[in-house]
Amino acid sequence: MRDLGAGFRYLLKGQRWVARHGKQFGFGLLPGLITLVLYAAALVALALWGEDFVAWATPFADDWSSPWAGLFRGFLTAVLFALGLLLSVLTFTAVTLLIGQPFYEKLSEEVDRDVSPDGTAPESGLPLWRELWISARDSLRIVVRALVWGVLLFALGFIPVVGQTVVPVIGFFVTGFFLTEELTAVALQRRGVELRERLRLLRSRKTLVWGFGTPLGLAFLVPFVAVFLMPGAVAGATLMARDLLGEETTAGDDAEESEEEGVSS
Repeated sequence: MRDLGAGFRYLLKGQRWVARHGKQFGFGLLPGLITLVLYAAALVALALWGEDFVAWATPFADDWSSPWAGLFRGFLTAVLFALGLLLSVLTFTAVTLLIGQPFYEKLSEEVDRDVSPDGTAPESGLPLWRELWISARDSLRIVVRALVWGVLLFALGFIPVVGQTVVPVIGFFVTGFFLTEELTAVALQRRGVELRERLRLLRSRKTLVWGFGTPLGLAFLVPFVAVFLMPGAVAGATLMARDLLGEETTAGDDAEESEEEGVSS
């Protein structure tokens, strides 16, 4: 339970960090806004033409008697849109990070410099094209894993009672894990930590990861909220990455929290 609270505090610390660094916050909003426009356009297109697509894909139902053809195709249209919505939630972070790689790389470096005792930030030493390639490759691998989980949970959702209670809860924890992986990847990739090692690190501290990623995943269900939380999420994930690697961090945030608690008491 302590790690759950610690993960959530990293999320709050990241939001506080960008609030104190307005320039970095504005800089970090741009990729999220671009991704939001792209995803909104895709979902609107799915809502407008999803029914036509389902009708085209199910010609065998043309000869079915009423109302079965309409009910069948209506069900498939709803499933298609639900899958599109789930996919957008699972991949929003990955696509935003890919689009905003230079933006978030810079933001993460600034966080490292700000909290590092010696005022330095680790650098990958790789050219930008190489960093983009690694980020795209690893993001694709994570998206495939997330899709497998998404399809499995969607199928389990048809189980009476369990599918409407337990499965959604598991889904939020799974989403939180993958969100955290994508966000911490900005800082860990810069340190040369490969995907397999990143996953091992996160699995070793699952409750910490869930405390950070699960509430963020719930917030990301509201697209505009996702855009505004993204810069702070990257900052908080950078702070958490330092914790996962056992790197020393200045106690500025902890001191501020202690002062706030002292004032409130």
